[in-house]
Amino acid sequence: MGNIDLHVHSLVSDGSFQPVGLVEEAERQGLSAFALTDHDSTAGNAEAAEAAEASGIGFLPGMELSVEYRGRQLHIVCLGFDCEHPAFQRMYRWIRSVKEAKIPEIVEYVRQKGMDISMEEVRKHSYGRAVDRYTVMRYLVSLRMYERAQPIWDHYLNPAVEEMGLNINITAEEALPVIHEAGGITSLAHFHKNIGLKGMTRAEQEQVIVHLHGMGLDGMERWYSNYSPEDAAFAAAMIEKYHLLSTAGTDFHGENRPDVVMGHGVRDNMAIPYELFMDLLPHCRKYVLPKGFSRRR
Repeated sequence: MGNIDLHVHSLVSDGSFQPVGLVEEAERQGLSAFALTDHDSTAGNAEAAEAAEASGIGFLPGMELSVEYRGRQLHIVCLGFDCEHPAFQRMYRWIRSVKEAKIPEIVEYVRQKGMDISMEEVRKHSYGRAVDRYTVMRYLVSLRMYERAQPIWDHYLNPAVEEMGLNINITAEEALPVIHEAGGITSLAHFHKNIGLKGMTRAEQEQVIVHLHGMGLDGMERWYSNYSPEDAAFAAAMIEKYHLLSTAGTDFHGENRPDVVMGHGVRDNMAIPYELFMDLLPHCRKYVLPKGFSRRR
């Protein structure tokens, strides 16, 4: 079997591929399975799952969940959960109410910064889905001001969100048990980043991982596209020491992060084994098995 990628974004959030297009990209890259982990959204999972099953590629529905933890923002990769579960839906409605709030005000804030932007133009980038912060981002990306999407967040959207009082997220303590109740697993994403545990000593990072594990964190990303050798060694040590689940992914965003290739990382620095996908399935309520296997659930 080919390799896998369990951290992938579509244009439902800040990627450049349609969910179905990610299945085609997985085929081009020779992958056997992948997970769709859009930021705080499950809107692309159903169509990606259907396309993956038709193409014979394994698939895990997912979401990269933003949580608050002791004054920090963390990203939690959530995999294999039932997005229709009532407990998840209650949490999800609140999350989406924040992400979709005050979009006209955010657009006006950006316009006041000198950008050529209007709600009419922004709505053209919703692709039939809810208009949220990522819709605004997609419009700004279409202006080709930057080679990457991150400066748009740094210079326009994050300041707007803060100005509107919308820089709030559900807490890790609240969120982790809900994903479990919905039949999924939770994994700490890119612990080495600012949206993570950057700036802490290794001992302090370990203490946080232990605390989160006690709240319901199941694992952490064993491999990631820009881990240093030291980061990778630390992740491996934590996984072994505390019997955590291993997840891994490139954090693929398509054209919005052009140096990262789905399933292969940066300059072919990743090759996530298929066995990792199979190891996770017993912990997941929802998944699509690749061709040659007979069961989808």
